[in-house]
Amino acid sequence: METVIGIAGSGTMGRGIAQIAAASGCRVLMFDAKEGAAQEACQALAASFVKLAEKGKMTQDEAKAASCRLKAIATLSGELSACALIVEAIVEQLDAKRNLFAELEKIVTPTCILASNTSSLSITSIATACQVPERVAGLHFFNPVPLMKVAEVVAGMRSSDATIANLMDMVKRFGHAPVRAKDTPGFIVNHAGRGYGPEALRILEEGVADPAGIDRILTEQVGFRMGPLELYDLVGLDISSAVMETMYAQFYHEPRYRPSPLVRSRVEAGLLGKKTGQGFYAYDKGQIAKPVEPPPPKAAPCPVWTNDPQVTRLLQSLGADIDSGKSPRPDSLILLACLGEDASGIAARLNLDASRCLAVDPMFGFDKRRVLMTNPATQADYCNMAHALLGSDGKPVSIIKDSLGFVSQRVVANIVNIACDIAGQGIASPADIDTAVRLGLGYPMGPLTWGDKLGTQIILTILENMQRRSGDMRWRPSLWLKRRAELGLSLLAEET
Repeated sequence: METVIGIAGSGTMGRGIAQIAAASGCRVLMFDAKEGAAQEACQALAASFVKLAEKGKMTQDEAKAASCRLKAIATLSGELSACALIVEAIVEQLDAKRNLFAELEKIVTPTCILASNTSSLSITSIATACQVPERVAGLHFFNPVPLMKVAEVVAGMRSSDATIANLMDMVKRFGHAPVRAKDTPGFIVNHAGRGYGPEALRILEEGVADPAGIDRILTEQVGFRMGPLELYDLVGLDISSAVMETMYAQFYHEPRYRPSPLVRSRVEAGLLGKKTGQGFYAYDKGQIAKPVEPPPPKAAPCPVWTNDPQVTRLLQSLGADIDSGKSPRPDSLILLACLGEDASGIAARLNLDASRCLAVDPMFGFDKRRVLMTNPATQADYCNMAHALLGSDGKPVSIIKDSLGFVSQRVVANIVNIACDIAGQGIASPADIDTAVRLGLGYPMGPLTWGDKLGTQIILTILENMQRRSGDMRWRPSLWLKRRAELGLSLLAEET
């Protein structure tokens, strides 16, 4: 028997969900409060199927069949009684969603599932309008729906196991990966994303590096597809600001999710990013204008002393004159590797001449971009010597100011830590967290896999050093992470 699915709302998300549903063999009934909108959406989707066939993504017969499964209906009519599932993708307003679900309950059969594509509202709150809240759940897709191959299946406080199981099966039928989440602010993906952009904003606030410098480090050294500041500009600072403010409020001012005044001030000034031609970057006819990175300076070579064998191997490969003494000679450049510390702190801790000291980030190796950190006492001549030496083989080098955990360490450690907290709260399983973040945010790997690869003890050390030095509670390590690091357990290991 053919499965019938209703789609409420014919905007971008509604169209995307309708496309994958029709392509999977489901009959789709689309409706929208705006007159003619559902019919227009069906016509646009039919044209999309034709284009997919032309590109060889599906056959012409498959495209024609998918188009024939789409039908626009003008009103909430008895025709919807045939639906096994209705997915709501209307305006992000609680009352509007509640009212819609209450009206739908008067039409659909007792077994029909009512799902919301909301990204920010509580499923439990939406379900309070329904006589049968057990059939209500979240089904959160990501834009563009056909390409983002993951969907969060969100269980409200009264969602039944059968409802969740049926939605998980439906997502698989659509060709997407289902991840199960509890009804908490941000679910999995938007919650886990708090470790990337917000931490980059803090780095910018502290004057550690400019937007282009931060983005270069995180894309080239770590492997993110897009830097956080460019991503903010692309999404729109008004939208990003609203998400940050909402998440912070919903978590009762949890320090980890503290918003940045840098975003609010730009929003107030109308500098919203790419769509206004100015955000963290300037845009010329839609094209981003990034500052050109200057080449390494020319500097006379000098002896180099380091506290780290990994840095020693790098210096040997560069042909440096290595000072191998137990303490540096009076004229040696000092390069210090550290985790979660700043250049000032490690120079003071080792009782070294800070004017000759720079810190170098060892966590992601030296095969890509290399990052050097100065301290307030670093002399320009020694900074130039370090820059020239580390860039002598053509590898790009970033110079940043004093920062706990450099740029990459603090961002990645925060991403892993927040994912651990999500697991610790039982919001989602470790495997689902990794799947959701990898597919929903496009990170180089899932955060818990990342923590295992880098070493849970290393992540813990970075977080503890940053919190101890700064006193900032946003860096406090998750107990879930601590316990696994102390016992040498994988972050992906399921508990018995």
